[in-house]
Amino acid sequence: MNLRMIATATAFLAVVSAAVFGSGRAEEKPMSSATFPPSGIVTVERVTFKNRINIDVAGDLYIPKQIVRSARHPAIAVGHPFGGVKEQTSGLHAQKMAELGYITLAFDASFYGDSGGEPRHIEVPEIRVEDFSAAVDFLSNHPLVDPGRIGVIGICGGGGYSVSAAAIDHRIKAAATVSMYDMGRARRQGLGDVITYDQRMKTLDEIGEQRTREFRGEPRRDIVAIPEKLSPGDTENTREFFDYYRTPRGYHPNLSPTGYSFTSLAPMMNFFPFVQIETISPRPLLFIVGERAVSAYFSEDAYSKAAEPKELFVVPGASHVDLYDVPQYMAVSIPKMDSFFKQYLR
Repeated sequence: MNLRMIATATAFLAVVSAAVFGSGRAEEKPMSSATFPPSGIVTVERVTFKNRINIDVAGDLYIPKQIVRSARHPAIAVGHPFGGVKEQTSGLHAQKMAELGYITLAFDASFYGDSGGEPRHIEVPEIRVEDFSAAVDFLSNHPLVDPGRIGVIGICGGGGYSVSAAAIDHRIKAAATVSMYDMGRARRQGLGDVITYDQRMKTLDEIGEQRTREFRGEPRRDIVAIPEKLSPGDTENTREFFDYYRTPRGYHPNLSPTGYSFTSLAPMMNFFPFVQIETISPRPLLFIVGERAVSAYFSEDAYSKAAEPKELFVVPGASHVDLYDVPQYMAVSIPKMDSFFKQYLR
């Protein structure tokens, strides 16, 4: 079944949704091409809804074809990695979970992909957190969703944002992360905590100077998150991200070729997603990491600070990026999330 057929098959639900969702809307329009094949047992609907800052957030809503439409069901909002879009691993996770019976929503963060927000490709952690709550707003008002059974999945950078959202949004009844990155710590200290205090202060000096230049009309400075070509000195971690984002495996045209703005580093450094993680309890947390992931310490840190119920689940043999889409590792991580959400979104 092609994507146009999927969109047509959900036209009726799109009309109903547009009538009852308040500020959200659903439309029958062509799907952006995903980086994974469509499911034969799930329908996909393009939706748009407002966040608290009045930015249009775009999402793909995945609904099991055999769902009982006279009942309300558990739902999961899925946030993509830093710099990613909903047509990549977050959409794949949303589709996989929908195949197991959940209503799922993969959405583009503000300033990225099909979502609104100007200027483009900037990082505002508060708004990234808000987008998760906006997704819960949307799901809470969907006629097929039980608003008391909504969870979230955050992947890579989306993991830190999802945990931060769960700490302040009690409508999120359960939160799972996959290959989580703490983007604040990563920008303050670098991957592996290799950036010194003096280096960080120098970067903040440069950011201030760049803001001054941009205010008077000089060109914006951007950071290329993933190199356009590999060099012999690149780390295994860089090579993994390159293999996902720069090859047909995971490349999507909605990705920014320049990554994100240099001045975004300052608010990112000021982001501490785990400062009140213990207040999520008694709502549960699940942290899924790859055994070989260089980012695993972010999840280990969050796990150590969280209160029960919590679980750190290690996928044997997997790296950080392996958990994005590699079938043999998703065959472990997806059933784990299914059992987690079945237990806590009852």
